[in-house]
Amino acid sequence: MALFRIGPNNENAQFLRGEGVYLRPPEMRDFEEWSGLRERSRDFLTPWEPTWPADDLTRTAFRRRVRRHQQEIDSNESFAFLVFRDDDVLVGGLTVGQVKRGVVQAATLGYWIGEPFANHGFMTRAVRAGVIFAFGTLRLHRVEASCLPHNIPSTRLLERVGFTREGYARAYLRINGVWEDHLLYGLVETDQTPARPRQGRL
Repeated sequence: MALFRIGPNNENAQFLRGEGVYLRPPEMRDFEEWSGLRERSRDFLTPWEPTWPADDLTRTAFRRRVRRHQQEIDSNESFAFLVFRDDDVLVGGLTVGQVKRGVVQAATLGYWIGEPFANHGFMTRAVRAGVIFAFGTLRLHRVEASCLPHNIPSTRLLERVGFTREGYARAYLRINGVWEDHLLYGLVETDQTPARPRQGRL
C-alpha cells in the first residue's frame, strides 16, 4: 500500500493503494456514481446503517458531505475515502474516524460496500489499506471497529484482516432506527496479522 498526492487540482487529496483497489477522499465529480451505487444498494445496506436522511442522495447533501469530510481531514479528526477498483469503478467507502491523540492514539474504522461488489474481496483489501494508513501515516497505536452480531460477512472480514473480538456492547449504535447491540473489535500496532507476519508498524 502506498500514499500519494494526486493531480495538480487535488494537491491535498490522499490516495491509498491496496491490492486491486485504491482509496481517495470523495469529490463532487463522484456524485453521480456514488448516489447511483447507494440507491441500487439501498435494501442491501439499510439493515446495517443509521437511518438515511430524506435528502441523503441529493447533490446538495453530497456537497455538504464532501465539505465536511475535507474539514475533518484538515483538522486530522477523520479520514473518509471512497473505494475504487483499479479500473476506476466505485465499489464502496471506508472511514478512519474519531481520531484520538494524547495517551489514546486510536481511531475507529467504518466501511460499506455496494451490493454488486459484495463478497468479492474488495472491502477486505480496502480495510487492509486503511489499517496500514492508520498505523503508518497517522502513526496510531490502535484501531477499533464494531459490527452487528448477525453481520457474519463483516465479522469474518475483521477477523480475516487480524482484528480481535474484545467485547459486546449493548444498545451501542442506532442502526436503521433501532438501538442495536454490537460486537467490539480491536487491532493494535504490534499485533501479528496476515498483512504483517512480524511485529512492527504496518
